[in-house]
Amino acid sequence: MADATGLGPEDAAAPRVGHARHPSPREYVRIAMILAVVTAAEVAIYYIDWVHEKGLLVPLLFLFSLIKFSLVVLWFMHLKFDSRTYARFFLMGLAGAVTLYLIVLLTFRTFA
Repeated sequence: MADATGLGPEDAAAPRVGHARHPSPREYVRIAMILAVVTAAEVAIYYIDWVHEKGLLVPLLFLFSLIKFSLVVLWFMHLKFDSRTYARFFLMGLAGAVTLYLIVLLTFRTFA
């Protein structure tokens, strides 16, 4: 017998086509712990003198921020589990923002 949605018991047990598995609460906690460790590493490298002397502070902070950005976008914004179309739109916007940022930096002769 079908319920109000028009689906019977056999339909309710069938997996949805086109929807990928979403992370469990345990995976969210694991990602949050990784983000906390990366944040702690960011704070720690600020206090290491040889990082400043070799000019590695900004590249390392950039690398850590890229790691954190990727984790947040993939898991907490569900781009890893949703349709690739959403990821394409997100990447197009990100590419546009990076392009605009580089144009502004070049306009102010930051790299000269």
